[in-house]
Order: sequence, then C-alpha cells, then structure tokens
Amino acid sequence: MLVLGVESSCDETGIALYDTEHGLLAHALYSQVEMHAEYGGVVPELASRDHIRRVLPLTEITLKDANKTLQDIDAIAYTQGPGLSGALLVGTSFAESLAFSLQIPTIHVHHLEGHLLAPLLEENPPDFPFVALLVSGGHSQLMRVDGVGEYELLGDTLDDAAGEAFDKTAKLLGLGYPGGPALAKLAQSGKPHFKLPRPLLNSSDLNFSFSGLKTSVLTLVNQHKPLDNETKADIAYEFQEAVTEVLTTKCMKALRETGLDNLIVSGGVGANAKLREKLNAATKRKLCVVSYPRLEFCTDNGAMIAFAGAMRLKAMQSGGEKNYSFSVKPRWNLSELKAP
Repeated sequence: MLVLGVESSCDETGIALYDTEHGLLAHALYSQVEMHAEYGGVVPELASRDHIRRVLPLTEITLKDANKTLQDIDAIAYTQGPGLSGALLVGTSFAESLAFSLQIPTIHVHHLEGHLLAPLLEENPPDFPFVALLVSGGHSQLMRVDGVGEYELLGDTLDDAAGEAFDKTAKLLGLGYPGGPALAKLAQSGKPHFKLPRPLLNSSDLNFSFSGLKTSVLTLVNQHKPLDNETKADIAYEFQEAVTEVLTTKCMKALRETGLDNLIVSGGVGANAKLREKLNAATKRKLCVVSYPRLEFCTDNGAMIAFAGAMRLKAMQSGGEKNYSFSVKPRWNLSELKAP
C-alpha cells in the first residue's frame, strides 16, 4: 500500500511516499527558514503563501524520485493539526482535492503523532511500549506510548517549551533565527562560568517549566552588559546544560515510574547533540535503550506524516475516509486521539 504524506503545519513543506511493504521510497522538504529569518520568527501569512508555491512541485519531485505516478498512490495522509491555520489549510485542501480526483481515501494525521512515530522509520525501530520525549519549539511532553493511538500523557510543559526557551534565550544573546541551533553552536565554545537554576528538576511530577530559566538568563545578560563573545558563549553553555539536565532527569524518572526500558526522543530539540550525549550516557547506565529519528526527521517532514498515516490505514477496518470534506485543527490535544 502506497501512502503519500503531506506536511504543512508551520514553516516546512514536506512530501513523502511510504510503502507498507518496502518502507520510505522518497521524500522532499522545503524549509522557509531563510525567508522568516528576516523577521526574526515565522510570519503566518508568508508561510501559507510559500506552502502554496511549494506543495505541487515537491509532490512531482517525490513521485519522480520514487519512480511512481499519481495513479500508484493508494491513500493520502496529511497534517490536520495542530499548527498555523492558514498553513494547515494549504496541505489539507491539496490532499483532499487530489484524493477526490483519484478517488482514494485520506487519513487525518496529528502532527505530534507523526513526531512520536518518526523513530520507527529507522532500520532498527523500537518496540511498543515505550516512553516518548516530544521536545520542540511548541511542546515539551513525556508520553507513554503503547501503540498507534494509545498515548498517555505523563508530563507537560507548564509555560515555555524547551525549544521556545532556546529561541528566546538566543534572542537575548543577539543570535539569529532559528535560535536553537545558533545557541547550541555558540555553547560549544562556552565554559562553566555561570550557574543557572534547573526548574522542577526535583519535583514529584514529570512536568517542565522553562520560563523562569529564560528570566534568569535575562538577569545575567543585564548584569554583564555589554556582552562580549566569551560571556555570550558561557551563558549559552550554561543554559544548554540546564535544559538538557532537566530533560534527561525527567526522562529517566519517567522510565522508572512506568517500569519501561525503551525511550524515544522526537522533535526539533531532539537533534541537540548535548541532549543526545546526556541521554545516551544515562540510559546506558540504567541498561535502557534510547532511540532517535535521523536528524533530518527531527524537524517537521512529510516522511513522518506518510508513515503515521500508513500505520493508521493498516489498522483501519474501513480503509480510510472518502468524503473529501475537510477542516483543520490549529489546536488539537494529542490525548484526544484514539487507536484506529
């Protein structure tokens, strides 16, 4: 069964073809980072317009790379939410209209479910059940995953997500957009000169809070103005240490409390080298296993949507929907999802 995946929730247009027998055949991705960098963040209207320009050419490229035609597609999976309304509408309307013309079913995919299942695209995928750390610009969540659609929220962010804190701290240090990668790069030359708090590190729950950490960085910045490059690097180093220590500690706590020994990490911050280093060391000490998607699948992409759609389609007795009416869900709680 061949599934076309369409991702357009924010500032990346992603298209992919996933075959349930042969795996991922091809994928194409266009990032709008350079366009939004001029404004210091994502401009929703510009994002939507750019998705319109990219979605059809990327589909043609993906089909060509896979040596397939539109008539070979058995179903289309697309991101219905959460995300930017206008951006979601581009992918949704494209997918539903194309499916209508081909008279094939569509699968509505939750964006975060795509991230959760992305590590299963790898050569040695983890087995269910596992604990998942979903960590990105908008989300810092710990989930217990027992199967497709079987998700239990263990811990959530109370304010700023980790990726959001990275971006805001990068802005305080005068770094470019996107802030996370820029801050991580700067931290490589930093030294342990400062000490920042580790919010909720020893709390009894599995929740996260990074807003206060960002405020502590602001205090440091104001105390050491004007900032030289060495001071910026030292602040970046300590900030990254604080965030990754909290994330690692909460992950290990979640494994203990659930009694599971499999951990997966997804989302843009999951590409952070320091976080991977700490999680690799911590899980090795506790004889647990940690899995990540390849770096290109940490950020938004069509491959994870095609895969999630294929997994849901395989489990559906109905074989997918063919009513071709559509809506988007800019706000969509992952806990609302049910098993196929």
